[in-house]
Amino acid sequence: MYMIESKGGAISCMLLALLFLGTWPAIMTLTERRGRLPQHTYLDYTITNLLAAVIIAVTLGQIGPSRPNFITQLSQDNWQSVMFAMAGGIVLSLGNLATQYAWAFVGLSVTEVITASTTVVIGTTLNYFLDDRINRAEVLFPGVACFLIAVCFGSAVHKSNAADNKSKLQGFKRLKNDSQQTTSSFQIETGPADSGLAKGKAKEGTAAYLIELEKQRAIKVFGKSTIIGLAITFFAGICFSLFSPAFNLATNDQWHTLKHGVPKLNVYTAFFYFSISAFVLALILNIRFLYWPILGLPKSSFRAYLNDWNGRGWSFLAGFLCGFGNGLQFMGGQAAGYAAADAVQALPLVSTFWGILLFGEYRRSSRRTYVLLISMLFMFIVAVAVLMASSGHRK
Repeated sequence: MYMIESKGGAISCMLLALLFLGTWPAIMTLTERRGRLPQHTYLDYTITNLLAAVIIAVTLGQIGPSRPNFITQLSQDNWQSVMFAMAGGIVLSLGNLATQYAWAFVGLSVTEVITASTTVVIGTTLNYFLDDRINRAEVLFPGVACFLIAVCFGSAVHKSNAADNKSKLQGFKRLKNDSQQTTSSFQIETGPADSGLAKGKAKEGTAAYLIELEKQRAIKVFGKSTIIGLAITFFAGICFSLFSPAFNLATNDQWHTLKHGVPKLNVYTAFFYFSISAFVLALILNIRFLYWPILGLPKSSFRAYLNDWNGRGWSFLAGFLCGFGNGLQFMGGQAAGYAAADAVQALPLVSTFWGILLFGEYRRSSRRTYVLLISMLFMFIVAVAVLMASSGHRK
């Protein structure tokens, strides 16, 4: 099997994982905003997510002089470590499933900030002690503190942006009522800059744009409490904070559960079992959600899913990006410590870029929202740099 030997190689894996893991949520959000049911999207995503793990296992897990390789370990008596790997896959699958709904309620950028920060605060602390403190605590924990500050900024951004949107919609409603006294609202040539009522496609960030988006998207959010979105988001963050420590236990056996003489699971075998359990759980839950949907989504069926090719290619791409991103994160973590590998939880830097570029998030928002958004991103930049600087080297 192929092993990352250098600190530079480990950091390269983390940076590439950061790009992949920050991009796939934007793709999933894109399909939902275009009206594709999240159950359909997630079923496609989970297929290629598993396929990515299989590709990594049968290639990198088989090449190189290091032993034991992937195929050899499938027949070894290592079920205790396999259980840890599969537990990690289960909580990751739950977290990913929850965030798919949270993106609609809270927005891509803030959802990723809160989940990533929760992951770092809880998960990185657990990994630090599991890794026998190979990361420098005097560097690591200030980075964790930066993430904790960022989650506070993220919550404030969400609250401020929600207030901005509410104000836009109220202004739009007043303007529409006034216009109906003299002419049809569909004949209005001009209006206030933030109303979006000018002829043509609604401008991003305007009230008209928000209304058009609500009509088109799969998950309807108007009239729903923001508490629902935040609750889903924090639940996802707690799930994410547990999957990396579980994977750490699977590959390093800190609790000495394996029998004497049985080799520890290599990162590729652990990732294979990890992805198998994530796939099975996602399959069960999403097939159930087809027939008994949540959050007011329309019912579907397995036949309807098979016939839904609108956005399927994007969903497959999201699964590949997430699968390869997780694999790279674990490869880097095995070499430099899983606490440092949690630096990929700075993926909101990438997701926010896509959110602003593709979806116009925070367009025409208040100055207060922009100040909070910049503060949040600044803390993330500091946090990822500090976490990577804490990298150690596993003996």
